[in-house]
Amino acid sequence: MRAFIYAAGRATRLGPDYARRPKILIELGGRSLLEWHVMRLREVGVTELTLITGHEREQIAAELPTLSQTHGLKIGEIHNPNFTEGSVLSFEVSLEAVLAGGDSVLLMDGDVLYPAEMLRRLIASPNDSVLLLDRGYSTEDDDPVLVPMHDGRPFDFVKRWAGEAEQIGESIGFFKVAPGDLQLIANETRRRTVGEGRLDSYDDVLRVLVKAGRFACEDVTGMPWTEIDFPKDVAYARSEILPALAGSTINGCERG
Repeated sequence: MRAFIYAAGRATRLGPDYARRPKILIELGGRSLLEWHVMRLREVGVTELTLITGHEREQIAAELPTLSQTHGLKIGEIHNPNFTEGSVLSFEVSLEAVLAGGDSVLLMDGDVLYPAEMLRRLIASPNDSVLLLDRGYSTEDDDPVLVPMHDGRPFDFVKRWAGEAEQIGESIGFFKVAPGDLQLIANETRRRTVGEGRLDSYDDVLRVLVKAGRFACEDVTGMPWTEIDFPKDVAYARSEILPALAGSTINGCERG
């Protein structure tokens, strides 16, 4: 299986200490966040990784040969020169590569620290296109992408969601997408990459597919993970998540 990690953003919320350093190269437990990704992907049998880069991309590119040789994973890079606009443009530059294999792929945010079991559940899911979610979310310190569900299936995908739902979870930012749905992503992305649509997020593209019923879910509530957006997230990743990664529990969404 192939994976695509989107890591083009400027990480402005991390503050001046990280202004000249890509978020995915933050050091956690003696390894960069990128190396943690590579290790996890290799562990679950992914054979090829492509990084979509933007801010300070030279620093990321410089790490790839060593990581590839050390961990035995084919790693490439696609640069998004318009990374200061919407992240939908990172989807745009990756479309040719994403569609080239005619197979299911993993689409992943780059700013997450997590256990390999999350990826195992994503890859092994019997559903064609599936997202990961955590029902133990909090909106107190952040603004997570929320995933409301009915009959065990997501029906929306948006920040600040409000309404009635049987369950609500936070998106982890990891997706397994089947070939047919990849084509839908490509069509929606291309529609948005002109005019004001260039400021859209790739979450806006994914939302269209979720609302159309294209995604099932795997519930990873209880597993140790964190998204890294603020300096406090870096400290939390180092003090809490890294020590906890050896153990995890998972609860299932509806399958099939």
